[in-house]
Amino acid sequence: MSESAFPGLSLGVQELRASEIRELLKLIARPEIISFAGGIPDPAIFPLDAIGASYQRVLADPVQAREAFQYSISEGYVPLREWIAGYLQTHNIETGIERILITSGAQQAIDFLGRALINPGDSVVVTSPSYLGAIQVFNTYQPKFLSVPMDNEGVLLDQLEAAFKQKPKFFYLTPDFCNPAGITTSLKRREAILRLAHQYGVAILEDSPYEELRYENARIPSFAALEQQYLAQPDSDGKRLVVYIGSLSKVLTPALRIGWINADPSLINKLVLLKQASDLHCSTINQMVACDIAKASHAGQVQKLRKAYKERRDVMLEALERCLPKEVRFTHPDGGMFIWLEFPDGIDGAELLAEAVKDIHVAFVPGSAFFATDAKRNTARLSFSLGEPARIREGIERLAALLQNKLRANRAA
Repeated sequence: MSESAFPGLSLGVQELRASEIRELLKLIARPEIISFAGGIPDPAIFPLDAIGASYQRVLADPVQAREAFQYSISEGYVPLREWIAGYLQTHNIETGIERILITSGAQQAIDFLGRALINPGDSVVVTSPSYLGAIQVFNTYQPKFLSVPMDNEGVLLDQLEAAFKQKPKFFYLTPDFCNPAGITTSLKRREAILRLAHQYGVAILEDSPYEELRYENARIPSFAALEQQYLAQPDSDGKRLVVYIGSLSKVLTPALRIGWINADPSLINKLVLLKQASDLHCSTINQMVACDIAKASHAGQVQKLRKAYKERRDVMLEALERCLPKEVRFTHPDGGMFIWLEFPDGIDGAELLAEAVKDIHVAFVPGSAFFATDAKRNTARLSFSLGEPARIREGIERLAALLQNKLRANRAA
């Protein structure tokens, strides 16, 4: 039976579509391909010794080992939630374990929030472009997307306010080095967004998987921290509208599948019920190991990642500056894993990918997949987290030469 012929699929699932570039991206495993496609951490930097030692410690203690393999509470392993609360407090987010739910990565957090907040036909606001995984998740709940474009400081405030006037359920964004564009929302823009959110009563879903991967300039307070300052003012409305989504996947390892939601207890209590109905709880032994490693190695691991990824980002930016045609624009991220390209009209990112894989053995992600509405096909996302500097440099030089040839051909046509 074909996929489309299966009876009884929900409307949200019927609307799910595979990416147009899925088959092409399968080619990136070939050793001759220089890939800038995978937005994933470098496994060569995983703290494997610490992970192995932590599992051994858990299993060596009979009491802890029995607990590790038993059912547990849906809210999450208490010592891990205590560590997360302390970590957030060091970044001026007032919280406690009653405000924290452990999820199977940040992706499950996004899914739970979509399920909890979206009714079919509800409006939700996203950046343009936005994280593909969030667009896919929200799509299953059949919202109306309101996409707001960005400049180098974040979303455009006049268009955001116009969207807020339509009474959306929430505004989802990644404020630090966002996937895919690498843009960081400035402090001034964050303060303005928070004011608008409270003026119009719109929740902010703050997705922060890359927050620690900062390579230059001072850390900017999160929306959750800024809201804490707002709530301390005598004229505040007293509402907690910011929902903070965190993850250990980009710092420790994604295989542990540890994410979390920090929010008002009234929302957390409902999300706990969704967790119970979904998968009961996250793996207890993985939560124990994540807690152990986070306590001992989180800060040191962050420093290793910053050093490695900063070098790769710098190499990619230098090569882009040196080699790309002047007509191609690109972002200059302060951190994270991504650089966003915008080509002149007439160059389609998906078509360029097909040529790049076939002719020059370079892969990237066409940008059209990252738009909830009004996709810009003359865009692409590059990731610099994988690959040694020499390979990054070579790949950009190849891609730039291909672009030069295409632009020359377009001008001659």
